Amino acid sequence: QVQLVESGGGLVQAGGSLRLSCAASGRTFSTFTMGWFRQAPGKEREFVASFSWTGTTYYTDSVKGRFTISRDNAKNTVYLQMDSLKPEDTAVYLCAACYRIMSNKRDDYDYWGQGTQVTVSS
Repeated sequence: QVQLVESGGGLVQAGGSLRLSCAASGRTFSTFTMGWFRQAPGKEREFVASFSWTGTTYYTDSVKGRFTISRDNAKNTVYLQMDSLKPEDTAVYLCAACYRIMSNKRDDYDYWGQGTQVTVSS
């Protein structure tokens, strides 16, 4: 089992920045691909970014150039630095872990955190 706990969400004005953290415990963190997803009210959960255990990163098009995913295996933590935030980035952001080398598919992820709310005001 892997337990994931997100933190760092909040309210920010458009153009601002936030840094989300996801602390993992349980299994060996370094062997997982870690992903960030988000879910806005009334919408499906969508992929945001991932960082594979091989060191590859992947982003959905809408956040490329604005968001950066990183991980610190010594601290069992994955981060999502979000810059130039837009109102359409408002959502609950969830951290997830999967065994695959790389995936942007929600169903491929085996473990999920509870999420942290990000609200971007215009």
